[in-house]
Amino acid sequence: MTVRKLIIGLALCASLVMAAPAGARPPKDFFGVVSEDVLAGDAAYRDATLAQQSSIGVGLIRQTFHWNQIETSRGHYDWSAYDAYMAATASHGIRVLPILFDPPPFRAKTSKKTSGTYPPRHYRDLGTFGGAVAGRYGPHGSFWTQNPAVPKLPITAYQVWNEPNLKAYWPTGPNPKQYAKLLNAAGKGIRRADPHAQIVTAGMPDSRLSRPHNVFSYVAAMLHAHAKFNTLAVNPYGTSSGQILSKLRRFRSILNRGHQRRAGMWVTEFGWSDKGPRSPFRLGAKGQAKQIARTIPALAKQRRHLRLRGLVYYSWHDGAPYAPTFKDFWGLHTGLLRLNGTAKPAFAAFKRAIQKAH
Repeated sequence: MTVRKLIIGLALCASLVMAAPAGARPPKDFFGVVSEDVLAGDAAYRDATLAQQSSIGVGLIRQTFHWNQIETSRGHYDWSAYDAYMAATASHGIRVLPILFDPPPFRAKTSKKTSGTYPPRHYRDLGTFGGAVAGRYGPHGSFWTQNPAVPKLPITAYQVWNEPNLKAYWPTGPNPKQYAKLLNAAGKGIRRADPHAQIVTAGMPDSRLSRPHNVFSYVAAMLHAHAKFNTLAVNPYGTSSGQILSKLRRFRSILNRGHQRRAGMWVTEFGWSDKGPRSPFRLGAKGQAKQIARTIPALAKQRRHLRLRGLVYYSWHDGAPYAPTFKDFWGLHTGLLRLNGTAKPAFAAFKRAIQKAH
């Protein structure tokens, strides 16, 4: 190539970069929520809630696809609950990010000594399950051909497991090398059904419970173990928008140093509580609304620089304490709506922040 041609080529590239709209609006599915109540609710509740979510700009729900409820016996899948769910979300124009999680007892490796959600005994089994989900709800899924009246809004991205850097979800002790093996096995199985599927890592929380690795060393070790994915999912809870942005920049730096510059990032959980047990993330009703109003625009503004795929708020609705302990904690009070369904100040702040970003 001559020097003249090289200069012309560089100038053309520069003009294309400058022509790219730096302030381009994010796609609708950039803004999402965790909303377990939609799956759990009856048809009337589901329809009303999805209509409300869509009306304020929610374009995505991050939803656990409970493996143990779907694969009821070896190789037999009961899609009935999720068929109704996918029909409803698609009808309201809301995309679904499934979390492939919670294996049935005949697939899991368990122990009476340690409680928690164990990964499958054979990692390839998660890939088989993920492939079945893709075969049902992916772009060429049987669900869409069997239900032509439903607007086609297929699943295109799959989140593999949940928070594996916490012992609750990797009871033998967080192990980035083993998680990388699970991620790669799952991705391989999913892409047999959909070669263009986007593989998303489990959400990685920055938590004091992440031992012996902190979340940043865990991700670095996962990359060193040759984890294959399109998007790194992170759950960067923080006391402020500045703290969350600082964490995201650190994750971006780890990806870049780990030869993953093209990988995206997805904030699959962030949020604050208005009440509940004491926590750095319990801010009161006004504080919760204030941080939502600040954080969503701040992260959306950095979308291109950080290669952010989306933001998922945790959560749409307050939750009740879980069985068997029924112990309260701050994470049950992060909802935009109270347990009785009434809106908190956070709801209006969330709505305004999304509409402003769009």
